[in-house]
Formats: sequence, structure tokens, C-alpha cells
Amino acid sequence: MDSALLVQVRDEIERLHRFFVRWFAGTVAETDDVFEDGFFKHLDPGFLLIPPAGTITDLSGLGKIIRAAHGSNPDFRIAIRNASIRGTWDDHVLVTYEEWQRNALASSPPDNARVASAIFRSGESLKWLHVHETWLPKAVMEAGPYDF
Repeated sequence: MDSALLVQVRDEIERLHRFFVRWFAGTVAETDDVFEDGFFKHLDPGFLLIPPAGTITDLSGLGKIIRAAHGSNPDFRIAIRNASIRGTWDDHVLVTYEEWQRNALASSPPDNARVASAIFRSGESLKWLHVHETWLPKAVMEAGPYDF
């Protein structure tokens, strides 16, 4: 697998999740420009999220949810682990990664972990197209570690 592409994928996954942490903590300005640069410009207009609860949220709906949560969770943290490219075709990249959350007030339990499959549209930059998340097994979540 292309190691340069894996670096690009890992960087983009970590970049978006760093933005989430800063946005929820309220450590970035609550402006249209900051939200556009940190969130919208990295997602494809056809983006869909399927979180562990199984609901389907499009880009507009997710944008409203995230935008409204600015400063709502100052102690929230995320760690990304085990990012891996699973396949590439045409201008798409399929990846999996683990997202570990600490102090996630909107999740139960607040310290949790999920595995995600994501499809990126590639080109000049990676654009998030689709994310499907599933809880990691309870025993794995309970074991942690949450030292991030």
C-alpha cells in the first residue's frame, strides 16, 4: 500500500478530530470562517455519517449539530488509533481507524471507543465522503487506555 497515501489519510483523520476537540472545547473562534476551514471544506457535499446508534446524518444535519456544540465540552478529548487503508479505486480510498473518546458528554459511556470505516474522495486533497462507526466491544472500551 502507498505509504505516502497512508500518511495523508492519517493526517486528515487526526486533523478533523483535532478540530472537533477544539470546537467542542471552545478554544477556536465561533465564526463562519473557522467552521468552514475546520469542518465544511474537508467534507464532500454528499457526505453521510452513520454513528454507532445507526442513524444516518447528512452533511447539512451534521454541520448544524457540530456548529451548535461550540464550547459545550471543554474536557472532551479524542485519540485516533490503528488507521489503515483497506482499498483504493478510481478516486476513492477506504480506510478504517479507531476513535477513542474521553469525557464525551454526548456519549454513553463518556469514555468510549468506536471503530470507523471511512471513504474519502481523493484528488488535490482528501474529502470525507462516508463514515460508518460501530462501538468497540465493551471489554475493549473498559480496558482503555484513556491516557490522552
